Amino acid sequence: MKEKTKLFWLVALYLGAYFIPWSDPTVRQAGFESFMMLQDYAREHVLTCLVPAFFIAGAIAVFVSQAAVLKYFGANAKKVLAYSVASVSGTVLAVCSCTVLPLFAGIYTRGAGIGPATAFLYSGPAINVLAIVMTARILGWQLGLARAVGAIIFAVVVGLTMAFVFRKDDANRAAGNLYLPDEEAKSRTLLQDALYLLMMVLILVSASFAKPGLADASVWKILFSIKWYVTGILLLVLAWMLKSWFKKDELTSWVDATWGFAKQIFPLLAIGVIVAGFLLGRPGHPALIPEKYIVALVGGNSLWANLFASVAGALMYFATLTEVPILQGLLGSGMGQGPALSLLLAGPALSLPNMIVINGILGVKKTAVFVLVIVVLSTIAGMIYGALV
Repeated sequence: MKEKTKLFWLVALYLGAYFIPWSDPTVRQAGFESFMMLQDYAREHVLTCLVPAFFIAGAIAVFVSQAAVLKYFGANAKKVLAYSVASVSGTVLAVCSCTVLPLFAGIYTRGAGIGPATAFLYSGPAINVLAIVMTARILGWQLGLARAVGAIIFAVVVGLTMAFVFRKDDANRAAGNLYLPDEEAKSRTLLQDALYLLMMVLILVSASFAKPGLADASVWKILFSIKWYVTGILLLVLAWMLKSWFKKDELTSWVDATWGFAKQIFPLLAIGVIVAGFLLGRPGHPALIPEKYIVALVGGNSLWANLFASVAGALMYFATLTEVPILQGLLGSGMGQGPALSLLLAGPALSLPNMIVINGILGVKKTAVFVLVIVVLSTIAGMIYGALV
């Protein structure tokens, strides 16, 4: 950590301790909510979602051939193939806006073009099959269909926009990747590497399978009841793969890369979760900004209502699938259908913690454009949908 960064955080901590009026009940409640949100995140998402995602990112960084990354996601890759793969990636990974970050970091640092990489970054949490099915069943098939179609289109549009705006940066990165040294020969086949990565993806999906509600179909309840047995079997298969297919130095490199991503992302993520909890609180628990004000601002289908829903959704943190019951309550309190779609398209893919980490990976300018494009597209989609329904 740079000395200036250390100084900044020391000064910020001191000023916060000095000026924040902790004697005020609302501020105390907001502080409590920030740490309760951090606790919920630690209990429900770190071990089952983030840790597997970090190991997948480490594996991508170490074992996935950069030539393969450039072939499918590189700046010079065929656009149809790159964006087709990137835009539907969320159907495989049921991850939230923060869990997708280490996966995105792994792909981007291996030379993926900014367009396909950000298309993947958006689609990972946005095109979630389970969430779309729940949306259609609980909030109505129209909203579920609009969410599915909108998310796929958004992934492509976001990626193409980022690729166009930062085409010079991509060209420089592509030029730099032309003179990489030859990779060492591996004892494994491409199929074995693919099965190894697939096994970790299956572990991530199985371990993060959300608890079904009372009204959910019996098949989801059965899957949830056996998820730890399935996860245990998958872990045993993965252990066998590691013992049989990998050398000791390869495993060491994998762990080192995983730890590198964890060091980069975990501190920023914790800070973002605390700030989001302090300002917005957990669902059903008020913090500094009362929920009633948010609900009052997203009624109807005006430009302001849709824009506010997009911005609020972009700032709030939604764990996988939690956006559906939250929106169910907001719709019951008078939220318009258009703003509901705006929040659904912006919320799962963005959050304040997510933005802080993306900024650390891409920088301020790229992060600002990425967020702005999603907010604008979500606002427009909400207004169109609200007018139609």
